[in-house]
Amino acid sequence: MAKKSRTRNQTTPAADGEVGPRQPCPCGSGKRYKACHGSAGGAPTFVARPFEGMPSECDVIALRELVPAATAPLSLKDGDRTVQLCTLLPGAAPALVRDSGEVWLGLQVHHQYGDPARDLGAVLQAALATEEPGHIGLTVEPGEGPRLQDLISNDSLDITVHDGFGFWLADVAERDATMEAALDQANGAAFPTRRLESVEAAYWTDVSTKEHLRWVMPHAEDELLDALARLHAAGQDSLADGSRFVGMFRAHGLLAPVWDLPLGTGAEVLEEPAARFAADLAEAFEGGELTAAERSARAGLANRQVTIR
Repeated sequence: MAKKSRTRNQTTPAADGEVGPRQPCPCGSGKRYKACHGSAGGAPTFVARPFEGMPSECDVIALRELVPAATAPLSLKDGDRTVQLCTLLPGAAPALVRDSGEVWLGLQVHHQYGDPARDLGAVLQAALATEEPGHIGLTVEPGEGPRLQDLISNDSLDITVHDGFGFWLADVAERDATMEAALDQANGAAFPTRRLESVEAAYWTDVSTKEHLRWVMPHAEDELLDALARLHAAGQDSLADGSRFVGMFRAHGLLAPVWDLPLGTGAEVLEEPAARFAADLAEAFEGGELTAAERSARAGLANRQVTIR
Protein backbone atom coordinates (compact mmCIF):
# COMPACT_ATOMS: atom_id res chain seq x y z
CA MET A 1 0.00 0.00 0.00
CA ALA A 2 1.38 3.37 -0.95
CA LYS A 3 2.13 5.82 1.82
CA LYS A 4 -0.26 8.68 2.20
CA SER A 5 1.03 12.04 1.07
CA ARG A 6 2.07 14.29 3.89
CA THR A 7 1.81 17.44 1.85
CA ARG A 8 -1.87 18.03 2.57
CA ASN A 9 -1.12 18.51 6.27
CA GLN A 10 1.55 21.09 5.65
CA THR A 11 0.74 24.72 6.29
CA THR A 12 1.93 27.66 4.25
CA PRO A 13 4.64 29.56 6.15
CA ALA A 14 3.59 32.96 7.43
CA ALA A 15 4.89 35.93 5.51
CA ASP A 16 7.38 38.22 7.22
CA GLY A 17 5.61 40.23 9.91
CA GLU A 18 2.58 37.93 10.00
CA VAL A 19 1.68 35.48 12.74
CA GLY A 20 1.52 31.81 11.76
CA PRO A 21 -1.53 29.80 12.90
CA ARG A 22 0.58 27.58 15.18
CA GLN A 23 2.62 30.42 16.66
CA PRO A 24 1.78 31.90 20.08
CA CYS A 25 -0.88 34.58 19.82
CA PRO A 26 0.71 38.05 20.14
CA CYS A 27 -1.99 39.07 22.64
CA GLY A 28 -0.14 37.14 25.35
CA SER A 29 -2.89 34.64 26.12
CA GLY A 30 -0.52 31.68 25.80
CA LYS A 31 -2.75 30.07 23.15
CA ARG A 32 -1.83 29.39 19.55
CA TYR A 33 -2.91 32.14 17.20
CA LYS A 34 -5.39 29.88 15.38
CA ALA A 35 -7.13 29.16 18.69
CA CYS A 36 -7.20 32.77 19.83
CA HIS A 37 -7.26 35.95 17.74
CA GLY A 38 -6.79 33.94 14.56
CA SER A 39 -9.95 31.90 15.04
CA ALA A 40 -13.13 32.65 13.13
CA GLY A 41 -15.70 34.18 15.45
CA GLY A 42 -13.45 33.62 18.45
CA ALA A 43 -11.55 36.33 20.27
CA PRO A 44 -11.99 40.00 19.28
CA THR A 45 -10.19 41.09 16.13
CA PHE A 46 -6.48 41.38 16.74
CA VAL A 47 -4.89 44.70 15.69
CA ALA A 48 -1.32 43.98 14.61
CA ARG A 49 -0.03 47.55 14.97
CA PRO A 50 -2.30 49.19 17.55
CA PHE A 51 -0.15 52.25 18.29
CA GLU A 52 0.31 53.33 14.67
CA GLY A 53 -0.35 57.07 14.51
CA MET A 54 0.43 57.48 18.19
CA PRO A 55 3.01 60.22 18.88
CA SER A 56 6.35 58.60 19.69
CA GLU A 57 4.94 55.19 18.71
CA CYS A 58 8.24 53.37 19.20
CA ASP A 59 8.72 54.83 22.66
CA VAL A 60 5.16 53.92 23.63
CA ILE A 61 5.88 50.31 22.67
CA ALA A 62 9.11 50.38 24.67
CA LEU A 63 7.32 51.83 27.70
CA ARG A 64 4.64 49.16 27.44
CA GLU A 65 7.00 46.21 26.99
CA LEU A 66 10.46 47.10 28.30
CA VAL A 67 10.74 50.02 30.69
CA PRO A 68 9.92 49.49 34.37
CA ALA A 69 9.22 53.06 35.50
CA ALA A 70 8.54 56.01 33.20
CA THR A 71 5.98 58.76 32.72
CA ALA A 72 4.91 61.18 29.99
CA PRO A 73 2.28 63.95 30.13
CA LEU A 74 -0.62 63.72 27.69
CA SER A 75 -2.57 66.66 26.27
CA LEU A 76 -6.24 66.09 25.58
CA LYS A 77 -7.97 67.20 22.40
CA ASP A 78 -11.04 68.01 24.47
CA GLY A 79 -10.91 69.15 28.08
CA ASP A 80 -8.22 70.46 30.37
CA ARG A 81 -7.78 67.57 32.82
CA THR A 82 -4.17 66.72 33.61
CA VAL A 83 -3.33 63.26 32.28
CA GLN A 84 -0.11 61.35 32.80
CA LEU A 85 0.85 58.22 30.89
CA CYS A 86 2.68 55.78 33.17
CA THR A 87 4.36 52.46 32.54
CA LEU A 88 2.93 50.78 35.63
CA LEU A 89 0.57 51.89 38.38
CA PRO A 90 0.11 50.60 41.95
CA GLY A 91 -1.70 47.29 41.91
CA ALA A 92 -1.29 47.18 38.11
CA ALA A 93 -4.35 49.45 37.86
CA PRO A 94 -5.41 50.42 34.32
CA ALA A 95 -5.93 53.99 35.53
CA LEU A 96 -6.03 56.06 38.70
CA VAL A 97 -7.89 59.25 39.45
CA ARG A 98 -5.77 61.07 42.02
CA ASP A 99 -7.08 63.23 44.85
CA SER A 100 -6.14 66.28 42.77
CA GLY A 101 -8.36 65.07 39.91
CA GLU A 102 -5.31 64.23 37.80
CA VAL A 103 -5.64 61.04 35.73
CA TRP A 104 -2.86 58.49 35.53
CA LEU A 105 -3.09 55.95 32.72
CA GLY A 106 -1.20 52.64 32.97
CA LEU A 107 0.39 51.23 29.82
CA GLN A 108 1.44 47.83 31.13
CA VAL A 109 -2.04 46.38 31.44
CA HIS A 110 -3.00 43.55 29.08
CA HIS A 111 -6.77 43.25 28.69
CA GLN A 112 -6.50 40.82 25.74
CA TYR A 113 -9.38 42.48 23.92
CA GLY A 114 -7.39 42.62 20.67
CA ASP A 115 -6.57 46.35 20.48
CA PRO A 116 -4.63 47.79 23.41
CA ALA A 117 -4.89 51.33 22.03
CA ARG A 118 -8.69 51.00 22.01
CA ASP A 119 -8.58 49.60 25.55
CA LEU A 120 -6.47 52.53 26.71
CA GLY A 121 -8.89 54.93 25.05
CA ALA A 122 -11.83 53.33 26.87
CA VAL A 123 -10.03 53.42 30.21
CA LEU A 124 -9.08 57.06 29.71
CA GLN A 125 -12.67 58.00 28.81
CA ALA A 126 -13.96 56.23 31.93
CA ALA A 127 -11.41 58.04 34.11
CA LEU A 128 -12.28 61.41 32.57
CA ALA A 129 -15.96 60.79 33.27
CA THR A 130 -15.38 60.99 37.02
CA GLU A 131 -13.48 63.13 39.48
CA GLU A 132 -13.93 60.61 42.28
CA PRO A 133 -10.47 59.35 43.34
CA GLY A 134 -9.84 55.65 42.80
CA HIS A 135 -8.96 52.87 40.38
CA ILE A 136 -10.52 52.73 36.91
CA GLY A 137 -10.52 49.58 34.77
CA LEU A 138 -12.25 47.50 32.13
CA THR A 139 -14.34 44.48 33.04
CA VAL A 140 -15.80 43.77 29.58
CA GLU A 141 -14.67 44.18 25.98
CA PRO A 142 -15.16 47.90 25.21
CA GLY A 143 -16.44 47.57 21.63
CA GLU A 144 -16.18 50.36 19.10
CA GLY A 145 -14.81 53.70 20.20
CA PRO A 146 -11.87 56.08 20.03
CA ARG A 147 -8.36 54.80 20.56
CA LEU A 148 -5.84 56.55 22.76
CA GLN A 149 -4.24 58.36 19.82
CA ASP A 150 -7.66 59.75 18.88
CA LEU A 151 -8.07 61.44 22.27
CA ILE A 152 -4.77 63.26 22.62
CA SER A 153 -3.15 66.19 20.83
CA ASN A 154 0.54 65.57 21.51
CA ASP A 155 2.93 65.76 18.56
CA SER A 156 5.52 63.83 20.57
CA LEU A 157 5.91 62.56 24.11
CA ASP A 158 8.23 64.07 26.71
CA ILE A 159 9.34 60.87 28.43
CA THR A 160 10.93 60.71 31.87
CA VAL A 161 12.52 57.40 32.86
CA HIS A 162 12.56 57.07 36.65
CA ASP A 163 15.01 55.14 38.83
CA GLY A 164 12.04 53.56 40.60
CA PHE A 165 8.38 54.04 41.39
CA GLY A 166 8.74 56.92 43.83
CA PHE A 167 6.48 58.97 41.58
CA TRP A 168 3.58 56.82 42.83
CA LEU A 169 3.71 58.61 46.17
CA ALA A 170 5.12 61.98 45.13
CA ASP A 171 1.76 63.70 45.72
CA VAL A 172 0.85 61.73 48.86
CA ALA A 173 1.28 63.76 52.04
CA GLU A 174 0.76 60.91 54.51
CA ARG A 175 2.25 57.52 53.66
CA ASP A 176 1.38 54.37 55.56
CA ALA A 177 3.32 51.13 55.95
CA THR A 178 1.28 49.38 53.24
CA MET A 179 2.17 52.06 50.69
CA GLU A 180 5.83 51.94 51.59
CA ALA A 181 5.91 48.14 51.40
CA ALA A 182 4.27 48.15 47.95
CA LEU A 183 6.76 50.77 46.78
CA ASP A 184 9.74 48.81 48.09
CA GLN A 185 8.52 45.62 46.42
CA ALA A 186 8.03 47.37 43.08
CA ASN A 187 11.42 49.08 43.26
CA GLY A 188 13.10 45.77 44.06
CA ALA A 189 11.80 44.23 40.83
CA ALA A 190 12.81 47.15 38.58
CA PHE A 191 16.06 46.85 36.63
CA PRO A 192 18.06 50.06 36.07
CA THR A 193 17.02 51.50 32.69
CA ARG A 194 18.05 54.56 30.68
CA ARG A 195 16.74 56.06 27.45
CA LEU A 196 19.45 57.10 25.00
CA GLU A 197 19.35 60.76 24.00
CA SER A 198 21.10 60.48 20.62
CA VAL A 199 18.44 58.27 18.98
CA GLU A 200 14.75 57.52 19.38
CA ALA A 201 13.31 54.63 21.42
CA ALA A 202 16.61 52.94 22.38
CA TYR A 203 16.78 51.77 26.00
CA TRP A 204 19.77 50.46 27.94
CA THR A 205 19.15 48.18 30.90
CA ASP A 206 21.21 46.27 33.46
CA VAL A 207 19.65 42.92 34.38
CA SER A 208 22.46 42.12 36.86
CA THR A 209 24.02 39.24 34.86
CA LYS A 210 24.50 41.35 31.71
CA GLU A 211 23.43 44.58 30.08
CA HIS A 212 21.24 45.04 27.02
CA LEU A 213 20.33 47.71 24.52
CA ARG A 214 16.82 47.23 23.12
CA TRP A 215 15.81 49.57 20.33
CA VAL A 216 12.26 49.72 18.92
CA MET A 217 12.40 50.79 15.27
CA PRO A 218 9.58 52.21 13.12
CA HIS A 219 10.49 50.62 9.79
CA ALA A 220 8.58 47.98 7.84
CA GLU A 221 9.89 44.54 8.79
CA ASP A 222 11.12 43.37 5.38
CA GLU A 223 13.01 46.60 4.68
CA LEU A 224 14.50 46.67 8.18
CA LEU A 225 15.70 43.08 7.91
CA ASP A 226 17.37 43.88 4.58
CA ALA A 227 19.13 46.91 6.05
CA LEU A 228 20.23 45.05 9.17
CA ALA A 229 21.51 42.18 7.02
CA ARG A 230 23.68 44.60 5.01
CA LEU A 231 25.22 45.99 8.20
CA HIS A 232 25.65 42.55 9.75
CA ALA A 233 27.39 41.19 6.67
CA ALA A 234 29.68 44.24 6.65
CA GLY A 235 30.51 43.86 10.36
CA GLN A 236 28.90 47.20 11.18
CA ASP A 237 26.41 46.10 13.83
CA SER A 238 28.53 46.39 16.98
CA LEU A 239 27.81 49.22 19.41
CA ALA A 240 30.64 48.92 21.94
CA ASP A 241 33.63 46.77 22.81
CA GLY A 242 32.39 43.29 23.54
CA SER A 243 28.83 44.03 22.39
CA ARG A 244 26.93 41.50 20.31
CA PHE A 245 23.83 41.89 18.18
CA VAL A 246 21.80 38.90 19.35
CA GLY A 247 18.53 39.26 17.46
CA MET A 248 15.20 41.00 17.74
CA PHE A 249 11.67 40.62 18.97
CA ARG A 250 8.33 41.73 17.57
CA ALA A 251 6.07 43.98 19.62
CA HIS A 252 2.85 45.60 18.43
CA GLY A 253 3.75 45.36 14.76
CA LEU A 254 7.35 46.60 14.96
CA LEU A 255 10.75 45.01 15.38
CA ALA A 256 13.11 45.76 18.25
CA PRO A 257 16.74 44.75 17.69
CA VAL A 258 18.64 43.68 20.82
CA TRP A 259 22.33 43.89 21.72
CA ASP A 260 24.05 42.12 24.60
CA LEU A 261 26.62 44.30 26.37
CA PRO A 262 29.37 43.45 28.84
CA LEU A 263 28.70 44.35 32.46
CA GLY A 264 29.99 47.83 33.20
CA THR A 265 29.24 49.23 29.74
CA GLY A 266 26.60 51.73 30.92
CA ALA A 267 24.35 53.93 28.83
CA GLU A 268 26.57 56.95 28.21
CA VAL A 269 29.16 55.12 26.15
CA LEU A 270 26.42 53.99 23.74
CA GLU A 271 25.29 57.47 22.69
CA GLU A 272 27.85 58.08 19.93
CA PRO A 273 27.89 54.51 18.55
CA ALA A 274 24.09 54.43 18.49
CA ALA A 275 23.95 57.67 16.52
CA ARG A 276 26.55 56.28 14.11
CA PHE A 277 24.60 53.03 13.75
CA ALA A 278 21.42 55.00 12.99
CA ALA A 279 23.25 56.86 10.21
CA ASP A 280 24.68 53.61 8.82
CA LEU A 281 21.24 52.02 8.96
CA ALA A 282 19.71 54.92 7.02
CA GLU A 283 22.31 54.39 4.29
CA ALA A 284 21.70 50.63 4.33
CA PHE A 285 18.05 51.23 3.43
CA GLU A 286 19.25 52.70 0.14
CA GLY A 287 21.09 49.53 -0.90
CA GLY A 288 20.02 47.53 -3.92
CA GLU A 289 19.52 43.79 -4.22
CA LEU A 290 21.12 41.78 -1.44
CA THR A 291 24.36 39.96 -2.17
CA ALA A 292 24.74 36.25 -1.39
CA ALA A 293 26.47 37.08 1.91
CA GLU A 294 23.75 39.55 2.81
CA ARG A 295 20.99 37.07 1.98
CA SER A 296 22.69 34.54 4.24
CA ALA A 297 22.92 37.16 6.99
CA ARG A 298 19.26 38.04 6.53
CA ALA A 299 18.18 34.42 6.87
CA GLY A 300 20.13 34.16 10.09
CA LEU A 301 18.69 37.39 11.47
CA ALA A 302 15.13 36.37 10.63
CA ASN A 303 15.55 33.33 12.86
CA ARG A 304 16.99 35.26 15.78
CA GLN A 305 13.84 35.76 17.81
CA VAL A 306 14.63 36.72 21.41
CA THR A 307 12.44 37.03 24.47
CA ILE A 308 11.48 40.51 25.56
CA ARG A 309 12.80 40.16 29.09
